Amino acid sequence: MNCVEKLESKEFTLDEIYVSENFLSKKHPGNKHIKDKIRQQLQVLRDKEYLEFTKRGRYRLT
Repeated sequence: MNCVEKLESKEFTLDEIYVSENFLSKKHPGNKHIKDKIRQQLQVLRDKEYLEFTKRGRYRLT
């Protein structure tokens, strides 16, 4: 969620979130699948109704 909030936008793309990959890989050096984890966490945020998928690769905060 912190990476989403840093975007300072209600709508964003998956590519915009992937910019956080370097930051997250330094924070979690044992995780070799950062992009997979980002997508997983976006699904968790969707399920908790913090955001919605608007179309492929596009998201909106609720």
